[in-house]
Amino acid sequence: MEGVLTPPRRGLLARLRLWLAGTSQEDDRTQPLEDAALALRRHGDAILRLAFSYLHRRDEAEDVLQDTLLQYLQKAPPFSSAEHEKAWLLRVAANLSKNRLSYWRRHPQEELSDLLPAENEDPRLEEVWDSVKSLPPKYRVVVHLYYYEQYTTVEIARLLGKKESTVRSLLARARGLLRENWEGDDFGD
Repeated sequence: MEGVLTPPRRGLLARLRLWLAGTSQEDDRTQPLEDAALALRRHGDAILRLAFSYLHRRDEAEDVLQDTLLQYLQKAPPFSSAEHEKAWLLRVAANLSKNRLSYWRRHPQEELSDLLPAENEDPRLEEVWDSVKSLPPKYRVVVHLYYYEQYTTVEIARLLGKKESTVRSLLARARGLLRENWEGDDFGD
């Protein structure tokens, strides 16, 4: 059939299918796939949450997760530890998310609903999350990494390629913005 694109026989999809079936005939070339699968199991959730904190859309965050793993497969970088691997993956995911935000600014389009279904029933937590989501991305990301992923300011600085003092300033400003959002509200209910 002319005009129909088909994936190459020995391409990424073919190798992935062989690996998933457990019948790989290319044992020496399946190691990167196994490494990527392990990275997905170990760090996939953190990558997805970080991308979502930037993009506010689950489908786009899933695309960033997929693109991050593709870069992992294409580059197959050596890592000194599992923490080094996680930091590299989060850095790639952050950069891919920023690229998407930049593209959206240059090519604005009407968005469909970008809300995730509520995962917990506590309306106060949802209000806090909504306040965090309303922060500009530069603040939202450091808040996410600091409070949700529990990274130190030193680690966040390294991940984002910023000075530690900048990260601390961003956190302080984010707290101030959140405080303004909640000012006058009885937070202790």
